[in-house]
Amino acid sequence: METAKLATAKVVIIGSGPAGYSAAIYTSRAKLEPVLFGGLKSGGQLMNTTQVENYAGFSDGIMGPDLMMGMRKQAEKFGTVIKDQYVTAVDLSARPFRIWTNLPNGQDPEDFANKATPEEITASQETIKQNEPAILAESLIITTGAAPILLNVPGEHEFFARGVSACAVCDAAFFKEKIVYVIGGGDSAMEDATALTKFATEVHIVHRRDKFKASKVMVERVMNNPKIKVHWNSSLKEILGNKVVEKIKLIENGEDVEYPTQGVFLAIGHKPMNDIFKGQLLIDDHGYVVTRQSATAQGVELAKTSLSEKGLVQFPSMTSVEGVFAAGDGVDVRYKQAITAAGQGCAASLDAERWLER
Repeated sequence: METAKLATAKVVIIGSGPAGYSAAIYTSRAKLEPVLFGGLKSGGQLMNTTQVENYAGFSDGIMGPDLMMGMRKQAEKFGTVIKDQYVTAVDLSARPFRIWTNLPNGQDPEDFANKATPEEITASQETIKQNEPAILAESLIITTGAAPILLNVPGEHEFFARGVSACAVCDAAFFKEKIVYVIGGGDSAMEDATALTKFATEVHIVHRRDKFKASKVMVERVMNNPKIKVHWNSSLKEILGNKVVEKIKLIENGEDVEYPTQGVFLAIGHKPMNDIFKGQLLIDDHGYVVTRQSATAQGVELAKTSLSEKGLVQFPSMTSVEGVFAAGDGVDVRYKQAITAAGQGCAASLDAERWLER
């Protein structure tokens, strides 16, 4: 395929959350003229968040969309070219890397980004790559993030950020002296329920089985907490309210039951948005891109192959492909906070800059 006439960017950033915008700010200030593909709805998960009180520098808090729009404006101020398009395919087999934004005929961009299965995305790659790439990249920073796994029950989307949340660490303080429900049975659900007991008067865990799949120590902590009640053999059927969450409808032992509540926390996991990179990068069993600083066995092994003579890991944010870096919730198996994502975006940009110089 003829690509000589295509534009080649020194740095292309895929994703527009805190990690992506931070990487854009740093690379643009370094005069690397980055191009950022942010999707049709840029800003990441914080665009669905109301008051953010745990991001340093905002003593009175800041609305999630305001924080992200401020980051975007700052990135553009220093020269980042932002394209509100989804990246639909990449070729990382050789540099410069090739990047596509087109879709198969008739495919809706939002459906492709948010509803397509991994199998559908894989199947679409060959068709997409029959077209000319949108851009070439000397280096790539992946900040595609992750999305909370939803149950798609009535009221879930309607009341998201109005009583429905997927991050107890972020939102627990807003539920002081209120009744809340946590949906899930793994370690995340146990952690969320425990965090919520510091603020809420009652914390209910809804689990579809008769025992948790969480680790023993986490289960013991929950079962010994007098503020926590467990609804076994139960599932979420509907979230009800008027402007904000007021009630929850469960199926308990085969029967519909309603309870009053002001908060519903979905703790059934997050899905890293990394499907277009499968088969080209090292990705772990949970879908996270592995870098040289990933807190996993695979990350440790990758780091061992890149030690300098002084024993330091070179370019810690680099993936298994030379020149491809990654940051944010699509990499982070542990913290998943806006401020840690922003820090990782900064690190990835510095690594990319130094790698390009070398």
